[in-house]
Amino acid sequence: MTIAIGERLPEGQLSEFIETETAGCSLGPNTFNVADLAKGKTIAIFGLPGAYTPTCSAQHVPGYVQHAAELKAKGVDEIWCISVNDAFVMGAWGRDQKATGIVRMMADGNADYSKKLGLDADFSKHGMGVRSKRYSMLVVDGVVKQLNVEEGGKFEVSNAETMLKQLG
Repeated sequence: MTIAIGERLPEGQLSEFIETETAGCSLGPNTFNVADLAKGKTIAIFGLPGAYTPTCSAQHVPGYVQHAAELKAKGVDEIWCISVNDAFVMGAWGRDQKATGIVRMMADGNADYSKKLGLDADFSKHGMGVRSKRYSMLVVDGVVKQLNVEEGGKFEVSNAETMLKQLG
């Protein structure tokens, strides 16, 4: 069952490669409880099939990096990219996309969280196994306020521009 507008994000964990050690976060992969991270925040989340894939690298991530200041000016506290890759790959991809410090590159290595959202997709015919559907959502204090799920192979409603329009 796919998560719906008005529902609370499910319990679960995501990992992030931390570039700079701080209190409570060590250098390298760190695992976070989604509910704790989302508490009291407005978050623009976008999910995509995989790091370094064509549409994801050429359009999806760059759009959110490019429009990050506009999203934050409209009340977004954080921007998350969720993909079914490990934290090392997500960290490297974030550096490659110049997203470090702008978009949190959240790893869902086994697709566990994508499955809980009901936004997983079988890409086995492409040799990629279980991945994430392409989507975006606006989450306020852990509750989904907007949800935009792409039809297979499309990139029309999960982009940063659509999220900006939805924020008003």
